[in-house]
Amino acid sequence: MIQARMALLLNAHLPFVRHPEYPVFLEERWLFEALSETYLPLLRAFHRLEEDQVPFQLTMSFSPTLTAMLSDPLLQERYRQHLDLQLELAEKEMERNSNDSQASKLSKMYWLLYKQNQGDFNDVYQGNILRGFSYFLKKGHLELITTAATHAFLPLYQDYPEAVNAQIQTALESHHRAFGRVSRGIWLPECAYYPGLEHLLKRNKIDYFFASAHAVLNARDFPVRGVFAPLSLPNGVLAFPRDMHSSNSIWSHQEGYPSHPVYRDFYRDIGFDLEDDYLRPYMQGVDGRLATGFKYHAVTGKTDAKKLYDAELALGQVKEHACEFIADRVAHARQLDEAGMDRDPLIVCPFAAELFGHWWFEGTNWIEEFFRQLASSQAGLTLVTPSVVLPEAAEFQQTELSFSSWGSGGYAEAWLDGSNDWICRHAFQLVERMSELVERFPEVQGRKQRALNQAAREVLLAQASDWPLILKMGTTAEYAERRVKEHIANFTRIYESLSSNTMDTEWLTSLEKKDNLFPDLDYRVFRRHR
Repeated sequence: MIQARMALLLNAHLPFVRHPEYPVFLEERWLFEALSETYLPLLRAFHRLEEDQVPFQLTMSFSPTLTAMLSDPLLQERYRQHLDLQLELAEKEMERNSNDSQASKLSKMYWLLYKQNQGDFNDVYQGNILRGFSYFLKKGHLELITTAATHAFLPLYQDYPEAVNAQIQTALESHHRAFGRVSRGIWLPECAYYPGLEHLLKRNKIDYFFASAHAVLNARDFPVRGVFAPLSLPNGVLAFPRDMHSSNSIWSHQEGYPSHPVYRDFYRDIGFDLEDDYLRPYMQGVDGRLATGFKYHAVTGKTDAKKLYDAELALGQVKEHACEFIADRVAHARQLDEAGMDRDPLIVCPFAAELFGHWWFEGTNWIEEFFRQLASSQAGLTLVTPSVVLPEAAEFQQTELSFSSWGSGGYAEAWLDGSNDWICRHAFQLVERMSELVERFPEVQGRKQRALNQAAREVLLAQASDWPLILKMGTTAEYAERRVKEHIANFTRIYESLSSNTMDTEWLTSLEKKDNLFPDLDYRVFRRHR
């Protein structure tokens, strides 16, 4: 029988959005939607698998910005308020749709979703869902790893190793604080790699990372096992290549499973269909319209005449797609065996976590069904996490990889575009000035130390890859530009205040309270590399 191994990875990341200066802030909904539609449903799927004694293993990366928000009391309380409003809207929707049995059923589905989320969030996790993922880490089902501190696109900073090191070191410290464990691997933001990055990974005791397919296929030496085995870089760090065939089964806009006609349509939402007066109480933080999360239609096809969503029909399709996914991977492994591959292939499937449940409503059900069907089959497909593979490092081909990312075009064009390239010159200057401050103030205490730590925090936040990507896409671009400019301005004010010794303590305190991530950050992390 053909034997193959699979490593499934979910990358959980959101940019740091926290605005205590406003009673309600629209972009905080990004976190609330991910909690409601991805993270909490995923934890419920894990618990059902555990209760039914279904074996499952996967790797999850959590960005430090996300763990900071998930563990923040202010955002936890605001999520509770968000759930209250969603439940209120669900009750109104059940009443509005009481004469339409199918629509009423869907309204009840959303009420149940938010009621379950409310119970789990408040009673099971006491507001902090990181406890849930830590539980499955300790049970051996999850391997948890980190990513760069603010999800910076690291190749842009390859001429500033102190900046890349600051992103990595801060992330590792944040991960240990969140989960009490060392992260042996790292998800490079946007799967972006540049030659030489492995030296900073090794310096920070990182054993492995994930690479795009073309990073491997364009390696210095031809990869004799293609993308179906890790490659060992000269310093021993392992690169796990992404398999495009398995990724495209889900990721592809044209052919991926989420585009199937019976699945729920992401874009059709009552927030754009119903009367303004009816929706106004649930449109807090915005002057116009927004997606409420109440979506009653199926994908249907390329038509505006969408059919009403049928949850039972969609779940039936989920089972078919889980079965198809397993069969396709086994068939591919058989082809590799027939082609003479000298060892069992390793199929690496990394995805953005928020694809499952948020973008693809049935996605968390698909993950659960995939594990169930794999456990009950004799497919010859075994789940592994990278740490299980690490002891085999001596068996893997050694070479050097090429510059790459999994972004559009495969390189850096999404983060270095005419719409956003202005960020780079400011971000580079911030790094240079931060390193200068480290040299000028090698040992300080009190208010000056606080100011320097906050300056380092502002540099990290200005480097987030989310803002240039949003500017490129043109969605919420005004907010993205504002965020970058705010962090640049905050750093500049601190820099000038330190130079003139005129720091405004009240203003500094307000900054620390607003952007309260990385509480143990030491500004000297930006010390220049000699």
